[in-house]
Amino acid sequence: MKTQQLFDYPLFNLGFRAFFALAGLSALALIALWASIFKGSLILDNYYPNLYWHEHEMLLGYSTAVISGFLLTAVKNWTGKATVQGDKLALLALLWVYGRIVPFYSELLPDLFIAAVDFSFLPVLIICILKPIAEVDKPKMLLFPSLLFLMSLGNALIHLQLLSITENTADLGISLVLMTILMIILVIAGRVFPFFTERGLSGVLIIRKPLFDALAIISALFVFLLMLMEITDTLLAIAATLAVITNILRVSVWYVHRIWYIPLLWVLYIGYGWIILGFILTALAAYQIVLPSLAIHAFTVGGIGVLTLGMMARVSLGHTGRALRVSNAILLAFVLINLAALFRVLMPFILPDWYMNMIYFSTLCWLAAFSLFILIYTPILTSIRADGKVE
Repeated sequence: MKTQQLFDYPLFNLGFRAFFALAGLSALALIALWASIFKGSLILDNYYPNLYWHEHEMLLGYSTAVISGFLLTAVKNWTGKATVQGDKLALLALLWVYGRIVPFYSELLPDLFIAAVDFSFLPVLIICILKPIAEVDKPKMLLFPSLLFLMSLGNALIHLQLLSITENTADLGISLVLMTILMIILVIAGRVFPFFTERGLSGVLIIRKPLFDALAIISALFVFLLMLMEITDTLLAIAATLAVITNILRVSVWYVHRIWYIPLLWVLYIGYGWIILGFILTALAAYQIVLPSLAIHAFTVGGIGVLTLGMMARVSLGHTGRALRVSNAILLAFVLINLAALFRVLMPFILPDWYMNMIYFSTLCWLAAFSLFILIYTPILTSIRADGKVE
């Protein structure tokens, strides 16, 4: 006898629905709050110091929500086994939500409790995706739980410093989380870019080159390891240059000029381009030509921001039985999220005297892009499949 689900709603049918909705909402709330905090017009009691809160929440809040939604959905497809849904998915989503809320009650709740609530999400997520993976003989898929474990380790380093258990580990933790998220993106890109390109363009067959994939990922990993070890000299510049070359070669294998007619494709390729630009700026920063923060924001606002918005748009349509076409509003959202990256990464370098204005323009573009995503995709994520199939 099947137990009646308390949360028997389409939103909790599959992981991408709940977590993409939460990601979109958090992208708005977190940046709106940060803009007010950054300007000094808003002061909030928080478990995290201001900058750590911004970094932590954009990586372990927003980005983790997108990754959670993608993996809970993809693992089901890859294994043929069900992942959490219904009440269990609702509880997992609620745990993520509490991780965002409880830091603002630092005067009422013990720091250890706040840390435990936030930290527990990733280990629980790992268990949720390990269960179906363990039921099939696909050891390569253990890579994703392993990468989530590294993110958990980074989160632990942050909380250990904030709890005064360790000293000077929070920055390392933030960096470890960021580098791991970028590695997850690079690994997933190798799985979905060729597939999405073939599905989006009739008559196209992508011949994959595993050697290019391996070289691109290994070179990126080497750059990230050097950055974690705070090696910022010529060695980093050489490694970053190699990462640029190998990742361009990787993308060139998938590239078809017709992608520019399909917004769901070009947004992904441009997102990958921001990551490549991040490596270029990393090489330049090693010679002190640009500030390292520009490279970081190329990876985050550009790479993570553009790619995650594009992925959520594509995956949501595909898994709700809808045509793989976006509205003009989402097309505008894709343009706006790239403008947000442009204003945050390149324009401060070109017009340094306008730095604060560029951040302001970037913020407005980010908020507008995700407002459009929420407006258009909330009905999609909260309603049954358009083709009537059971998820």
